Amino acid sequence: MTLDILALAAHPGDAEAFCGGTLIRMAQQGYRAGVLDLTAGVVSAEGTAEERLAQAQVAAERLRLAWRDNQHMPDGRLENSLAARLTLAVRIRELQPAVVILPHAEEGDPDQQHCRELGMEACFLAGLAKIEEYSEPHRPKRILLASFFAETRPGFVVDISAQFELRSEALEAYSFEDAARERMEALARFHGSRIGVRYGEPFVMKEALAVGDIVSVGGAGI
Repeated sequence: MTLDILALAAHPGDAEAFCGGTLIRMAQQGYRAGVLDLTAGVVSAEGTAEERLAQAQVAAERLRLAWRDNQHMPDGRLENSLAARLTLAVRIRELQPAVVILPHAEEGDPDQQHCRELGMEACFLAGLAKIEEYSEPHRPKRILLASFFAETRPGFVVDISAQFELRSEALEAYSFEDAARERMEALARFHGSRIGVRYGEPFVMKEALAVGDIVSVGGAGI
């Protein structure tokens, strides 16, 4: 199994909230998208680990994912340890994604912050030939940081207007409270308004984007 796009998430439901519409849109465009959840996410959510994993698989079908798995790391106690970094580096080598999506996490909980740190370091380690002898080195071409908070100033926003209902169906696989769902919809509308569309998902990049035509660059305008 190899992927074009891999989203790393601290808990089931995170990828759906942060970049679910984008994953659906990319799958609809023919890319192989996948999600690796690091924990079962039971500490701050209802249900058992088994129930959460089952919900994640239901959501995976609604996201049109080619692949989804769970790393079974300790929920609520996720740490950026050497063992965790090496484990993720090997998974990245196996899946060979061109793009890795991580939580922006500056506004998130500690698990999401550690997920970002782990992902960043694992992507680097995955490209080192001598770090592990049983798999081939692979380093993603690009890391994107997904944030769904109003305070984030994105590098770009993906139009998910056509994918919003499917994204909502994926979120319905979990027991989110009505207030949380309403907030996520409001934020999608807010970020969509930044580029003149109904719904959007924002991303932050460490690198600069290459633009060859400043006249046709998309956006809401002034």
